[in-house]
Amino acid sequence: MIKEEKMTKSFKMEMGFPREAEQAKAERWPVLIPVGTMEYHGPHCVFGCDSLVAEKICERAAQQIDCVLMPTIWYGVASYAVAGPEKNTIHVDCDAFETYMYHILKSMIYGGWRNIYMVIAHQSEDYNPMQLACMKAARKLIFEYLEDTKGKGWWGSNTNANFFDDFHSGENDNPWNWINTFVTGVTKDMEEFNGEGDHAGRAECSEIGALVPGSLRLERLGETDEWFTQSATETDLEIGERIAQAAVKGLIKFINK
Repeated sequence: MIKEEKMTKSFKMEMGFPREAEQAKAERWPVLIPVGTMEYHGPHCVFGCDSLVAEKICERAAQQIDCVLMPTIWYGVASYAVAGPEKNTIHVDCDAFETYMYHILKSMIYGGWRNIYMVIAHQSEDYNPMQLACMKAARKLIFEYLEDTKGKGWWGSNTNANFFDDFHSGENDNPWNWINTFVTGVTKDMEEFNGEGDHAGRAECSEIGALVPGSLRLERLGETDEWFTQSATETDLEIGERIAQAAVKGLIKFINK
């Protein structure tokens, strides 16, 4: 008789099995979805930088808390602010991306998943197109799900007069907390960067270099005079590790709030 392996805790969904998935649902494990882009980051940094940072932050969080890691979303709302398609940036229109995320989230919510976190390492300022597309997809879905499961006029019905009181008291879930977005970035207490990130510069290159060995070719910086790449000459993997650790800590704190 083959001895059954003890169930691991965190797992990647693409390598998951139904039994573990159903346990994760029942116990409300956080579900992490790394959301990224394929975007030009100068001649010295990989195109998948944003996706890889989000993915590795999630993987590190999974080493500290029980959670489910969903496959990374590699194509997103990159924009052509930095460079156009001729430099191999792949941009998905905000509305199209919103629809795509809506259908992913819809399958998950109707499948019984809650406590979902879309983790983004692109456009790190709050409420830019990538995050907004994810947020709108989530809110639209939750309202539709509540109407579908509780009926039209559910909120105005006297049977739901205590709806808010119930979830504030812990007797009911707050459905608007079922899906969240978390944007990684340089924390405000990092004096080296005045709490500000960059694009393919010192901060981002330090972080991706610490998280993903082989993701940088700093010797190629001389191939460009693009202003946003110039600070990458000061890339420091120790600082990058601090940025990464702060991002993981921030994500776990956000989940546990």
